[in-house]
Amino acid sequence: MNTRPKLLYPSLIAAAISVTAVSLAGVAALTGHLPSASAAADAEAQAKHAEAAKPTCALCGVVESVRLVEHRGEGSGLGAVAGGVAGAVLGNQLGNGNGRTAMTLIGAGGGAYMGNEMEKNSKRSSSYQVRVLLDNGTVRTLYQHEVPSVAAGDRVKIANGIVVPA
Repeated sequence: MNTRPKLLYPSLIAAAISVTAVSLAGVAALTGHLPSASAAADAEAQAKHAEAAKPTCALCGVVESVRLVEHRGEGSGLGAVAGGVAGAVLGNQLGNGNGRTAMTLIGAGGGAYMGNEMEKNSKRSSSYQVRVLLDNGTVRTLYQHEVPSVAAGDRVKIANGIVVPA
């Protein structure tokens, strides 16, 4: 008597279907018809590369602060000489004898000091200090004589040594 077990036949059919399905999935993955994790990673890498390839602004950033700065002038010596002569002449008008000589020397010294300070004050200037935090993390400090058209927190670009709105 030739009897087959009944459970073996359905098990063979299930095994054949499983092998066929796994084989088809493998062929689809190898030919690129099945999305894979590496395809998603490749797409993400391409997006990052495209973002990195965008032109960046090396001189763009955000204004940290704007403040008025006074610059003291420098004396050339001309003010000291003129002040010394004027002080000596005035000092010479006071006293007599050794007192006159002392007053002339004191007047010359005081006049030279005052003349030098007056020259420095006449040459002083002011400018606006603008500190910019650039996109690359560095801080640039620029000085402008005219009032900047930007304020702290503004997005800016540095063009020809001047801060302009971006």
